[in-house]
Amino acid sequence: MTDELLARTLHANGTLSREQIQGAIKGRVQGERLGQAIVRQGMLSIADLQRVELGSNGNGHNGNGHTQAPASTPTQAVVEAPEEVEDVSALTLYIVDHDDSADPAQAPVVRYANELLKYAITLGASDVHFEPQPGGLLPRYRVDGALQSGQLLPIELSAPILSRFKVLANVDITEQRMPQDGRFRVKIGSKTIDFRVSSLPSIHGEKIVLRLLNHSSLETDLTKLGFARRDKAIFERMLQRSHGMILVTGPTGSGKTTTLYAALNSARDATKNVMTIEDPVEYELEGITQTSTQTDIGLNFARVLRAALRQDPDVILVGEIRDDISVRAALTGHLLLSTIHTNSAVATISRLRDMGVPSYLLSSSIAGIVAQRLARLTCKSCRGPVAPDDPRRAEWAHFFHMDENAPFQEGKGCAKCKGRGTKGRVAILEIMEVDAEMRRAISADKDAESLRQAARSNGFISMIDDAREKINFGFLSPQEAMNVLMGHEE
Repeated sequence: MTDELLARTLHANGTLSREQIQGAIKGRVQGERLGQAIVRQGMLSIADLQRVELGSNGNGHNGNGHTQAPASTPTQAVVEAPEEVEDVSALTLYIVDHDDSADPAQAPVVRYANELLKYAITLGASDVHFEPQPGGLLPRYRVDGALQSGQLLPIELSAPILSRFKVLANVDITEQRMPQDGRFRVKIGSKTIDFRVSSLPSIHGEKIVLRLLNHSSLETDLTKLGFARRDKAIFERMLQRSHGMILVTGPTGSGKTTTLYAALNSARDATKNVMTIEDPVEYELEGITQTSTQTDIGLNFARVLRAALRQDPDVILVGEIRDDISVRAALTGHLLLSTIHTNSAVATISRLRDMGVPSYLLSSSIAGIVAQRLARLTCKSCRGPVAPDDPRRAEWAHFFHMDENAPFQEGKGCAKCKGRGTKGRVAILEIMEVDAEMRRAISADKDAESLRQAARSNGFISMIDDAREKINFGFLSPQEAMNVLMGHEE
């Protein structure tokens, strides 16, 4: 938010008088933003200032006259934006297993840090970056995959705030030269949220990143994750197998873990022993035995997996494929779910071959592969048609193999999406089910292009195809989908 907009907002909502705003402007030091001056002069706390920015962000289009998406076809699921994020600013935040009453001198810093956490929860942020700058500490919040900057914190508060988070994470507050990791849990209202803490030295001081894991927001409905009816039916058929390996692939931050948890939710029942091996355990699931690796004592994936196979499992989730031990586990009468980092479903076969897994073992063990990316949903309150003469149409049409005059839509920006034009995220997917023909192609060491042709003969729908459907229904803007899929192998 610019200084001019902030001044107008503070005056319009009665937070500060015109005289107070003018006094803050006159009292600024060289290079200081208006918000920093207001906080430094004691007119508002940082938490109050951030709430003003949050409430005013995105005033613009009123969302009238937006275009409705057409009714869904039998193959296309209706994708809905997430519900409104609850404003928790007025609620009390409780740190689980941590008592601050013994150190009253820390009370101001404690309250300050708690307000920052509550602001991140209210935003619906997935991560919070506390980045040291020459003039202070800059918090940046990742919302729907994009970082947005908060108000720069005064430099005198940088060390106390960072130390507070390190205390909560139970790491050494005196160590600033080496990276450290920890975690803590908070309860606020009906929410329970885990914070994973990572520290890293930088040239301007220590940087800390908090990852928010909201137990109440874990989505396990495949339809809401972006699975079309066709994809959901294929995926659920794969999960009904008694043995074999199902892999979910994509870059970091593409929603692989969420898809795996949704798969576990579909696969588990009272007659099955379901186990997970994770690093670390992100969400606790009822009725499932979850184990975390501890490499510092030698408890790595391979060792835990060997032990888990002696626990009579029916379904095993392994956080990431590291070697052929996991692949061989899928041949011993178990359904194994895991992730791997590749660009597409077909490329996963080549990647496993590069890891030394023989083709005959792959053809016998793999049941299916899901490749995915996350894209921001177009805000349904303000989405509207793209102008017929928009010069971007030609590029979109070429990329997605569509008519240049297709009814492209994009968000215009409104109060509900805070001016971004997008709200929530959805998966762009491709699912490769391994049938008899694909097994023969894998066993015969066919190259990626041959495997892709074999998959298409079995009805394979690529991520480009899936994105095109979601664009046609108005769920995604073509620009957003193209940005996400740029470089994807068709």
